[in-house]
Amino acid sequence: MHIHLDPIGGIAGDMFAAALLDLRPELEAGLHAALETAGFTAIVRVAREAFNDGVLSGSRFKVRPVAAEHHDGDDHSHGHNHDHSHDHNHDHGHDHGQSHDDAHAHDHGHNHDHDHSHDHSHQHQHHYKEVVALFTAAEMPIGVRARALDMFRVLGEAEAAVHGRALDDVAFHEVGAWDSIADIMAAAWLVEALGVESWSCAPIPIGGGRVQTAHGELAVPAPATTILLQGMPMQDDGRAGERVTPTGAAILKHLQPSFEPLPQAMTLAGAGSGFGTRKLRDMSNVLRALAFTPVCAPADAVRFAHNVETLAVCEFEIDDQSGEDLAVGLQHLRAMDAIIDVIQAPVFGKKGRMAVHVRILTRPATVDAVIAACLDQTSTLGVRHYAVQRTSLARDEGVASVLTTLESNQVEQAIRVKRVERPAGSVTRKAEMDDLAQAASTRAAREQLRRQVETPHASDDDDDDDDDNGVDQR
Repeated sequence: MHIHLDPIGGIAGDMFAAALLDLRPELEAGLHAALETAGFTAIVRVAREAFNDGVLSGSRFKVRPVAAEHHDGDDHSHGHNHDHSHDHNHDHGHDHGQSHDDAHAHDHGHNHDHDHSHDHSHQHQHHYKEVVALFTAAEMPIGVRARALDMFRVLGEAEAAVHGRALDDVAFHEVGAWDSIADIMAAAWLVEALGVESWSCAPIPIGGGRVQTAHGELAVPAPATTILLQGMPMQDDGRAGERVTPTGAAILKHLQPSFEPLPQAMTLAGAGSGFGTRKLRDMSNVLRALAFTPVCAPADAVRFAHNVETLAVCEFEIDDQSGEDLAVGLQHLRAMDAIIDVIQAPVFGKKGRMAVHVRILTRPATVDAVIAACLDQTSTLGVRHYAVQRTSLARDEGVASVLTTLESNQVEQAIRVKRVERPAGSVTRKAEMDDLAQAASTRAAREQLRRQVETPHASDDDDDDDDDNGVDQR
């Protein structure tokens, strides 16, 4: 399945969940069950509600903190319905943080801080490491956990860059609220349940004006949102307000959608509309999700937890640069954050000359920067580039604590271990070689340590129990 997102009004966490539930309403029961299994229903309640704005019909995704049920039925879910993008203490119809506001949302300067404070516990800040611990401890499928953690990771990295802090020290004032955590959990579960193979998106509305946050008044898009949207096409449709929230931007960053036309003829299989809470001038505040299937989709396709994304390949050949200097140039390329992988192989070039073929994997948004670096670091005069699709297994990463002997002393070492579930159902583990290299000085010791941390526990699904080899997976 391919899903195309059309952010007519914009995109926020609740709008994304609402659009997918409107597309496949039968998934709502499974989502409720997943939230209950993860232990989140003790804190929040979620519901898909039918909605019509007078022009279009669709769904809203409402999150209600359980604590609110003890406040005389006062519904705190909407106005501040999803992202807690901005930390307000009011809810009287001017909630600037939820589902983005209308054209006049942030253009006025008067104060809305009335005595109507809604600063309940679900609005309290969460640090990044606390959110990671929450999702790591919660019982959920590997793929769902991996997606949710990735969404919070990219959001945390953006906040860390904005505030100049280490990732673990980032505090989510608004996005850390429980309803936003529920939005991300819902988004991760729905994406995984739908088994979407690829995503695309129309240009994103930029919005404008100002928004009041826990850090004071900021320009729209908010700084962290701006970082997350880098490399994505945007447009100004003349309507101000916060059109993309941080959570909405983090979801887009995780999905890595293509902004190109559909890659092939496809059959429209369904559509869903997710509404935000605010009203836009002469426009529905809606995110539309269009589901497509290949014209000849196989009926017996294997379903497994995976991610399909669009990447870019840059490649060229070199026959006039010394191996010594080329090695230095490629090392510089490998050090670039924009580059995922670099491989090289000997080939025969024109006139029978020995040459080196270089192939680089990157993301579509960073192709220009990678090409410029290739032209600077090597003697090539041209670089070929094209888009490819990559299917990768969902994985989660744990840490194994092991005792090793160093100068006759036992020292605790941390070894990162990736775990994936294969399509046939088997679970495999892979220890991080850099960690093994630091923990063991000989090949035999590294191999023994590798087998130790990659050996499944008595309960394959419980990585918190100590095994008989003294490895503590956590």
